[in-house]
Amino acid sequence: MANNTQIIGFYSGTLPDHRGRYLHQIQLWADEQLESVHDYVQWLFPLPERSGFNLAAPVLTHESIQEFRSRPELQQKLRSSFLCMMTFYGLEVRTGEHITVTRAPNFAAKATGWLSPGNHNHLRITRILRCLTVLGLEAEAKAFFGCLSEIYESEQNKPVPAISDDTMLYWRQAVADGGGNTQTR
Repeated sequence: MANNTQIIGFYSGTLPDHRGRYLHQIQLWADEQLESVHDYVQWLFPLPERSGFNLAAPVLTHESIQEFRSRPELQQKLRSSFLCMMTFYGLEVRTGEHITVTRAPNFAAKATGWLSPGNHNHLRITRILRCLTVLGLEAEAKAFFGCLSEIYESEQNKPVPAISDDTMLYWRQAVADGGGNTQTR
């Protein structure tokens, strides 16, 4: 099946992923499942490059990128995937005149699952930032990056910061200039 049809069908709710799971099902997963399953994030946040981790994941084409950018219902479903992951990471998204992402009241508890040196979620975050940027949700990507920047700064006074300088560079590149090619999962 063509990648364009695959990812648009998945986000439209008419096609499952390679394991028979639908978007709305994954968006309802508990934190434990979001953490322990490793082959869904490439479907929730597709990129124009093939995943080295999940060869069954769709690859965005020029056509699928344009379709996401021009169809509000696809952008809304992508926004729902983003909100799902923000909850997972212990972050809150506020909308209004400007979108902001801040630490939620449960941030400390949620951060124990991802805020540690070399954590695989750092690659997931790079993918999320880049996907949002490529598919037209630049405001969400920049708000998320802004929150991550604050977390990064607060980590710098620790003996071993949870976020490396290299990771921060990947995140910065993911939201800059249309989400250039960066290291993702």
